[in-house]
Amino acid sequence: MEPTEYFEEEARRCGYRLVAGLDEAGRGPLAGPVVAAAVLLPRRFRLPGLNDSKQVGESERERLAEEILRRATGVGIGLASPDEIDAMNILEASRLAMIRALQALIPCPEFLLTDAVMLPTVRLPQRAIIKGDGLCLSIAAASIMAKVTRDRLMRDYHRRYPHYNFEVHKGYPTPEHLALLARYGPSAIHRRTFRPVQAVLGLQGSRAAGSAV
Repeated sequence: MEPTEYFEEEARRCGYRLVAGLDEAGRGPLAGPVVAAAVLLPRRFRLPGLNDSKQVGESERERLAEEILRRATGVGIGLASPDEIDAMNILEASRLAMIRALQALIPCPEFLLTDAVMLPTVRLPQRAIIKGDGLCLSIAAASIMAKVTRDRLMRDYHRRYPHYNFEVHKGYPTPEHLALLARYGPSAIHRRTFRPVQAVLGLQGSRAAGSAV
């Protein structure tokens, strides 16, 4: 089953013309930002293969992102930094990234469809859809745009911090990443409130205290 326009059409029947889908990528990684996208699609939009980004391979995501950028009515991107994630928690940082994506979206939407997360500080009518990235076309498009944007950012970070191999695992807690984190310690883009990073920092602190005795 692929996403459809059912939820967009339902909102349009209620009088909303500009219906945006929102989603984020990067809640689970130990490093890097959380990135959100807001996407407005034209009516009767069709793009074969468009689905939840987790169901699509990397090269296919890149192709889909280029088509979405070319054909969408509007695309907005926003992010929250690792420092902001540490300061407010990952859920609130995800909301912040989504608000920034909305602020970057032109034209301004009249109704929002989100992947399970409500935005209580945004004064627009909205609907949160559980597993929306696999059900709703505009949320699926936002899922692709957020994931592709974040992956590109992590490849850029790889050039700055090559010994963490961010271009492969994108900051997710893979066995390789955990081993490199233990070996080199956290980088400037690691999320210090996430448990595996906290564990490494605690171990480093214990070693420093031991060597000072």
